[in-house]
Amino acid sequence: MAYKIFIDGKEGTTGLKIFERFEKRSDIEIITIDDDKRKDPVEKAKLINASDYTFLCLPDAAAIESAGLCTNPNTTIIDASTAHRTNPDWAYGFPELGAEFRKKIETSKRIAVPGCYASGSIAICYPLVKSGIMQNDYPVVIHSVSGYSGAGKKAIAQYEDPNRNPELDSPRLYALTQMHKHLPEITKISGLAYEPVFNPYICDYFQGMTVTVGLHSRLLAKKVGAKDVWEMFASHYEGSRFVQVAGFMGEGVLPEQFIPANTLAGTNNMQVFVYGNDDRIMITTRFDNLGKGASGAAVQCMNISMGVDEGCGL
Repeated sequence: MAYKIFIDGKEGTTGLKIFERFEKRSDIEIITIDDDKRKDPVEKAKLINASDYTFLCLPDAAAIESAGLCTNPNTTIIDASTAHRTNPDWAYGFPELGAEFRKKIETSKRIAVPGCYASGSIAICYPLVKSGIMQNDYPVVIHSVSGYSGAGKKAIAQYEDPNRNPELDSPRLYALTQMHKHLPEITKISGLAYEPVFNPYICDYFQGMTVTVGLHSRLLAKKVGAKDVWEMFASHYEGSRFVQVAGFMGEGVLPEQFIPANTLAGTNNMQVFVYGNDDRIMITTRFDNLGKGASGAAVQCMNISMGVDEGCGL
């Protein structure tokens, strides 16, 4: 019997990518809403409650509204918005962080999928705090670059306009007020005492991202060098299917001493790089902002919840 799937917000970038990942699956039956009823709460409630899994690919307020329409105790809601990521009643959809995260995804009817920047940041900060290498009040600074696909339909249209503003040819720093919507999620899930400084850049390529955290070893809770930090990450993610730790200093993965941001586009993979020296230790995650940072993570969580191969369709 096929699982019935409803994607609320299928027209957006994340919704479309989720839909694409289901095209070749025989265990999935997509139920759809008529275009003229996409914002009709009665019709949406009917489809949500008729589904086994509903994906919410919506702005936060709309996601909260749609989640509230679910009265069927057998329907699992997987929310790709920011709305429920810090809600303890919802599973946080990053199973590689630890067994407790995976178990909650397996058993919960409410799953909040991480944001793209948050995925890359938490993949670094959570193991550092968990291992005791970095104290929770460490002054974390996060730098990130992303393709423009993560900025939504309006931004995509601006970047792909042949008569676009020449400023779009260069990387653009944003979130200048340090109030980015992913910061509460990064802080809470990582176990940080204070929100980090966050410097995200949107760049002139379509898909893929890197997130980087630098550490001053003299400020850490434990006396460690770069190789020690690499060993901790290698141990933390050992056996993970989708999160791989590259060799120290990128050995075996980086042919040159550059980390391009777009090489994992189209995959659900994430790579972790540890490099630098014993005074200044650098950690970078590289992944697809539309894959492990959005639709791929959502489908992976659904697969885990179903009890099927977590890589199915990925």
